Amino acid sequence: MMSTTPAANTPGASNPLIPLTPLTQRFISHFGEMGSRWGINRTVGQIYALLYVLGQPLNADQIADYLTFSRSNVSMGLKELQSWRLVKLLHQPGDRREYFEPPKDIWDIFKTLLEERRRREIEPTLSMLRDALLESPANDIDKQAQQRMREMYNLIELSSSWFDDVQRLSPETLASLMKMGSKVKKLLDVRDKFRGTSSSSKTHGDHPDVQLTVQLKD
Repeated sequence: MMSTTPAANTPGASNPLIPLTPLTQRFISHFGEMGSRWGINRTVGQIYALLYVLGQPLNADQIADYLTFSRSNVSMGLKELQSWRLVKLLHQPGDRREYFEPPKDIWDIFKTLLEERRRREIEPTLSMLRDALLESPANDIDKQAQQRMREMYNLIELSSSWFDDVQRLSPETLASLMKMGSKVKKLLDVRDKFRGTSSSSKTHGDHPDVQLTVQLKD
């Protein structure tokens, strides 16, 4: 049960706390429920959701009061979020306590999540596949297995290279690229039609540009 008016919100505090509304409570609860599906526990999910939705730095005591978690659980949750680079540590003037806040730009959060998932999940898989492909196959079964592994490795490596390119894009360019999704699909559909009509033109003697024009008019 979350607290809507944390005890840490004392008069004269340098950083007055924002009360939790039913809307923000639902948001925080949802992130806790979804945490296990994303590979994090409920506590970590709710701590991050609280910091994100309030948009102000909080110390561990304030977080514990908001979420009615134990101080030790909050400390462990914050360490986990720091390991994911999803919160940063800062200090307030005249206050010796440590405060935490997430990156302010949603695109920075998105890119950090991708980087961390790649480091934790993709890179170990690529490393294992490289080692497996360097081994000399002992029999035909191993040869077939290596062929399948090579296909997987090539696909993951291609995706990883694409990810490197995406990481170098500015948030504005990345947003524009994502909005172009449907347009890119249409261009690929036209390309596929062109390839199909080119094959047909070789049989019927028609010029591929004529065939493409007919397809586009349809």
